[in-house]
Amino acid sequence: MNLSTKLIHGGISEDPLTGAVNVPIYQTSTYRQKKLGQPGDFEYSRSGNPTRLALEELVAELEGGVKGFAFASGLAAIHATLSIFKPGDHLILGDDVYGGTFRLMDKVFKPLGLSYTMVDSRDISALESVVTDQTKALLLETPSNPLLKIIDIEKSVAWAKEHDLLTIVDNTFATPYLQQPLALGADIVVHSGTKYLGGHSDLVAGVATTNNEELAEQIGFFQNSIGGVLGPQDSWLLHRGIKTLGVRMEAHQKNAAEIASFLVDNPLVSKVYYPGLSDHPGHEIAAKQMRGFGGMVAFELADERTVASFVESLKVITLAESLGGVESLIEVPAVMTHASIPKEKREISGIKDGLIRLSVGIEDIEDLKNDLQQALEGK
Repeated sequence: MNLSTKLIHGGISEDPLTGAVNVPIYQTSTYRQKKLGQPGDFEYSRSGNPTRLALEELVAELEGGVKGFAFASGLAAIHATLSIFKPGDHLILGDDVYGGTFRLMDKVFKPLGLSYTMVDSRDISALESVVTDQTKALLLETPSNPLLKIIDIEKSVAWAKEHDLLTIVDNTFATPYLQQPLALGADIVVHSGTKYLGGHSDLVAGVATTNNEELAEQIGFFQNSIGGVLGPQDSWLLHRGIKTLGVRMEAHQKNAAEIASFLVDNPLVSKVYYPGLSDHPGHEIAAKQMRGFGGMVAFELADERTVASFVESLKVITLAESLGGVESLIEVPAVMTHASIPKEKREISGIKDGLIRLSVGIEDIEDLKNDLQQALEGK
């Protein structure tokens, strides 16, 4: 089954009881047990729910995992995944990871005994310089948030295996439609399902999957024990959203490519980050390991002082956190999504105060370009 078909018919795609072409919303907290101590497939909805199971099976199939897990947010998915490590363990993170991931690592896990080092994960020599006997995993984002750095997954995995490390990939920006890290050797994949998987800015969710049975058992244990599971209503919404992921991603990246070219040609813009540009660092790697270049663009204005007035004067594009919805969303990472990262760390990684991140939606491209132009000109 090809991927576009699998998005619609993969996993548990219909109700086996009635034949309904959409899995029902099983809005229940518990299930009748016919015999004492002998529950059926489901006993309590924190541990398992038929609607959530349908979503989890679909996610696992799309990413090539043995089992999927759905959580109440992307950070809940990362939290459960990082819970497999123990006090004294050390992790290597990319230097421009999502601010929420940094905050979770720095403010929650670090006090519990985990340590971490942030480096430019594209550089194997940088990884080599920070690996220790306590290092257990490499946590990557590619494309990264917000600078759209491209990391060669196969190359990174090969290095990680040499050091007996797990490789965890946040695949939120690419989605399984454009990139499949497990097939490239990664051990665990996580997503903020809030973003492209849901696609309509109407839910908050996270998912994780792995192709390793032992890791799946561990993640499943922490999913149930910590309890940050996705409810049946949002599981149903996310399952529905994934069905149109293919057509949406095609529209997102078509618009993003045009917006990136438009910004490159505009004298009021000083720098553009988009993997589809031939001069973007990692362009060739992205072309090799992805089916397309995605819908995210970042850029800097020639006059950084105009950033606030620029984003506030947009009319079609919405100033808001998050990304991946059908509507275009714009934000300033240093003030919004990455504000939890100290300024000195942000600047070392290249996240300037004036950096702008644009999630290109699927609106008419001329409306988007006109909106950007009028805001750039300060009209």
